[in-house]
Amino acid sequence: MSIPTMLSVPADALINMGLKVAENVHYQLSPEELTEQTIARGEGVLNNTGALVIKTGEFTGRSPKDKFIVKDSVTADTVNWNDFNLPIEEKYFDQLYKKMIDHLKEKEIWVRDAYACADETYRLNIRVINENPWSNLFANNMFLRPTEEELARVDSGENFKPDWHLIQAPSFKADPTVDGTRQHNFAIVNFTKKIILIGGTGYTGEMKKGIFTILNFLLPHDKNVLSMHCSANMGLKGDTAIFFGLSGTGKTTLSADPHRKLIGDDEHGWIGDSVFNFEGGCYAKTIDLSQEKEPEIFNAIKPGALVENVTFKEGTNEIDFSSKKITENTRVCYPLNFISNALEPSIGTAPKNIFLLTADAYGILPPISKLSTGQAMYQFVSGYTAKVAGTEAGVTEPKATFSACFGAPFLPLHPGHYAIMLGKKIRESNVNVWMINTGWSSGPYGVGSRMKLPYTRNMITAALEGDLKNVEYEAHPIFGMMMPKTCPGVPSEILNPRNTWADKNDYDEKAKNLAQQFIKNFKKYESAAGEETRNSAPKI
Repeated sequence: MSIPTMLSVPADALINMGLKVAENVHYQLSPEELTEQTIARGEGVLNNTGALVIKTGEFTGRSPKDKFIVKDSVTADTVNWNDFNLPIEEKYFDQLYKKMIDHLKEKEIWVRDAYACADETYRLNIRVINENPWSNLFANNMFLRPTEEELARVDSGENFKPDWHLIQAPSFKADPTVDGTRQHNFAIVNFTKKIILIGGTGYTGEMKKGIFTILNFLLPHDKNVLSMHCSANMGLKGDTAIFFGLSGTGKTTLSADPHRKLIGDDEHGWIGDSVFNFEGGCYAKTIDLSQEKEPEIFNAIKPGALVENVTFKEGTNEIDFSSKKITENTRVCYPLNFISNALEPSIGTAPKNIFLLTADAYGILPPISKLSTGQAMYQFVSGYTAKVAGTEAGVTEPKATFSACFGAPFLPLHPGHYAIMLGKKIRESNVNVWMINTGWSSGPYGVGSRMKLPYTRNMITAALEGDLKNVEYEAHPIFGMMMPKTCPGVPSEILNPRNTWADKNDYDEKAKNLAQQFIKNFKKYESAAGEETRNSAPKI
């Protein structure tokens, strides 16, 4: 059997699930073995640096409309049912579970025991079952890795006891006419049976976000831990910074700072005086990646890393990072220790600075601004960024996107629950909150230009080092946030976005239009928001 000599397949547990334990079960394989098997099966190739390159198939991104939560006595009155938290009856889950187990019985399967949450107090043990080796490599890279001593079986039973099971079978397709799904792909979370089922899609991010979804329910609801869709790093003096932001706004890029220890790039918990990573790896976007701009991520693409949906330069096995031939959502996943300055264990102090990242393609919001607690809550609940023309079919001009708490698709509880917790922590820890626009300046997308990354890094460094404490500020006339008039390493003329527009009247009109979109979006949260938050809305 293809397993490390010190470890053995958890046979009884798999048999109890209905799976057969035979030569086709691979347990806890190393990255090298998983890579070799993927290549041998014709499912991947190596690039010129030795990383494994695969294609995820039909789906190259998450499918939020096909993610369900079983509605039962645990979730009926606690989950915030909406367009992202879609209910499914327990009978359909049971039906699909049986079908998936039957589907996997005669197949090779890869089993991995891992866990989430670097803080041992909140550790969640996970058993992942995959039907291909590269999905299992993703699980190895992204979740935290137990030691062999923790995994080794003894006569008295299993040392490692999974709290949750995650079963992923890309080749299994649901029948929407009888299985209660929208189409053949699905991701279903069952909080009572503690199982996640993922079928019909090979996109590995569904596994990562499935675990994030359950932590976003369990930790705030049961443990009083604020779960956050953010990256985090810590300075040499022990000062932690966290970065909230939607995909493409810079969470991974800006947290990978050579002068600070990386805690993690995407998912964290905040309890008391500490922030801890949920994961054991990073899942970074690679579109337009370069060694010059993002050296830590670029250099992490090496043996053991898994690169998804990229293409090669013609006649070579060198990745063409500019290519969107398969998707714009090209990705690489790698263990956290592939980053040279990763913090281990990945637990930091309570944050001194919080950065809310947006890629404002309208060119309206300032590149850096300081927020009051009320403004921080308003912007956190709004979760704004803007998609640029060409990223989606039919998008010909910038399009505002609002995702509550910068992670609405993964939040089973009402956004107000997370916002109230964050506001309380900001006050208790006296945290500085900044908004950073990594988007456009001097006009909207197609007219202006993207904010230069070195400028953004200089702004963040200035905030972290306290260099913006004593500078002069001015309030944005519509959005109210305070804009510094000077910042080390940044041209002063770009700090007030209105000054960068050739047509100031056009800026004013576009700013009012964006403000109206904020106000319209916030109406659904208004009744649950406090007075300070409501009063922080834009003023037209």
